[in-house]
Amino acid sequence: MIKKFLKTGIVLTFAAVSLPALAQIGELRNNIAVGVNGGMNFSNVSFTPKIKQKTTNGMTGGLTVRYISEKYFAMICGLQMELNYSQRGWTELIEENTDTYSREMNYLEIPFLAHLAFGKERGGQFFINAGPQIGFLLNEKEKKSADFSPISRTSYQYGKMADNKFDYGIVGGAGVEIRTGVGNFLVEGRYYYALSDFYKTTKKDDFSRAAHSILSARITYLFDLSK
Repeated sequence: MIKKFLKTGIVLTFAAVSLPALAQIGELRNNIAVGVNGGMNFSNVSFTPKIKQKTTNGMTGGLTVRYISEKYFAMICGLQMELNYSQRGWTELIEENTDTYSREMNYLEIPFLAHLAFGKERGGQFFINAGPQIGFLLNEKEKKSADFSPISRTSYQYGKMADNKFDYGIVGGAGVEIRTGVGNFLVEGRYYYALSDFYKTTKKDDFSRAAHSILSARITYLFDLSK
């Protein structure tokens, strides 16, 4: 699984610079931009055995660095890296009684992204970001009703903290960027699919799958250090 993750990550991350090189046509750029990003996560967890859930909302935000290396006709190619704080977790959909249960899991995330943009260098652009992402669990917290009493449902997760703090997976997104004289403004939708499990998932363990799935909406502001 790790080999598959690394292979996929390498392909996605370097797609932005390899395509123009293969064509041997392109206008070199040396644009470095830095800034901040923030938005909302809409997350759940893929469990096997399945656990019924509602979407869990949380905040995400951090720092962004982007390097634009080349322009190939209307396609602008580069690499982007971020350092983000991300709230994830799950909220259970309990139908047999009035119990409520949710788990908040806070991560430090580092995505490594190929950045492909289409449009004018000054004005509006459509862009795609894709690549591998790693994360580290900072802390987690259970929230449940006072009279919580699990009966006829999967209950292995209650009181069980994460076995694996290291997280990795694939992330991709698309959005629009407005480039102005005072900076660059980006609006993006992004999806993260975890390839790792935060619980142990061997045959003798309670779960065979316990991985994050996150849809996020974010706004980024970047200003150019070099053009």
